[in-house]
Amino acid sequence: MPSSLPSPPTQSNLETILEAARPFLRGELESVDPKLPSLVSVLRSVGAAECWHKHGSFFDHLLDIYKILKLWNSPNSVCLCGLFHSAYSNSYVNLAIFDPSTGRDTVRNHVGEAAERLIHLFCIVPRQSLIHDDLLFNYTDQELVQHLKLSEISLKNAKETGVFNSEEEWRMKLNSILPSEGISVKHIKTGDEVLVSRRVVAIFVLMTMADFSDQIFGFQDILFDNENGRLEFSGNNFGALWPGDGKPGLWMNSISRMGAIYALLVREEEIFIEERKRVGGNVSNEGRDEEIELVVPPVFENCTRVLDAGDQIIARDLYWEAVCDGGKNGLEKAEELLLRCIEKNPFVGEPHVVLGQIYLTKGRFEEGEKEAENGLKLLLEWGSPWDKRMSWEGWVAWARVLVMKAKEKSWPQTSWGILNLGLVR
Repeated sequence: MPSSLPSPPTQSNLETILEAARPFLRGELESVDPKLPSLVSVLRSVGAAECWHKHGSFFDHLLDIYKILKLWNSPNSVCLCGLFHSAYSNSYVNLAIFDPSTGRDTVRNHVGEAAERLIHLFCIVPRQSLIHDDLLFNYTDQELVQHLKLSEISLKNAKETGVFNSEEEWRMKLNSILPSEGISVKHIKTGDEVLVSRRVVAIFVLMTMADFSDQIFGFQDILFDNENGRLEFSGNNFGALWPGDGKPGLWMNSISRMGAIYALLVREEEIFIEERKRVGGNVSNEGRDEEIELVVPPVFENCTRVLDAGDQIIARDLYWEAVCDGGKNGLEKAEELLLRCIEKNPFVGEPHVVLGQIYLTKGRFEEGEKEAENGLKLLLEWGSPWDKRMSWEGWVAWARVLVMKAKEKSWPQTSWGILNLGLVR
């Protein structure tokens, strides 16, 4: 049976991504940012590691979000916002490890003014209504797919020929929801009006993608009756028992939609600035936060694909059957299930990695190498695991072992041989 993708990532591309991830894999935080070890110590000292948070501790989550944003090449202020992103509590969680009335100077001294401003805004805006009600729920999947195509053409016309058309369907809709001057929202505690620039809203969409991808697994699906996979938070099963069965969560349709909206915002911002530059110079408008770079993450093919909610469910269930019933149903059946899983959802790494192991077990080393490399690349791009029964670092290490053994064209033929695996060159 053929492998699921036509070609693996190039070696140079994979090495580049791995090199960016290696300091996190080795715990060499000072090589990422000389200040990072001291910032981590600050978070530990105020008790972040003692706070429960969805899939583990609040400290682990904060460091994971920093890592994800760093792997996505986000600006330093945005990464630092991720590292302290709920430190004053926010509209989702009660985790005030710093008192917003007295601790802002303390946080500002640690991360700088630009990052602290983002942290504070992140903690006072009604993020659920801003991201979901105002943006996500205003689009259908079909609209997002169409508007991504239209916006690509618009951006090309703007950059190459100087053609600008504010009457285009996708631009009119986006600007009606989120105009160039930003949006006014209610402070979650005081009710005061807070103006948030369009670029900062875009940053919060990006951070929510990282945030949800790191913390959501099957437990939240039960908690909120997320049976349709659209993550609408409509249910109320407060008696759901944590952590549940550990099944991968149905969050990817929602995150792919966020990625599409983020891409639209990035393109609209580029068109807006290009038009202003051609018409009236290159002076930035006050209050638009144009100094913050908007970087598109690599997930969902650089945020250009929307994963169907139904396909995500089918893929997750196929994967779950393959990995949980593989011993009972045999490798042939598991291979079939995983190939169908990847066809439905090609955007996560773990199915490729498991399929790679099946191919190595069968002695099909070239196919095993391709699948393991595809899985490794996706895992490194996400910076967090989809199957959260194992850590991201564990999945990355296992995928690298598979790649190494595939290149050697060898695989253990005994149970002890499997347990003796571990060295990654």
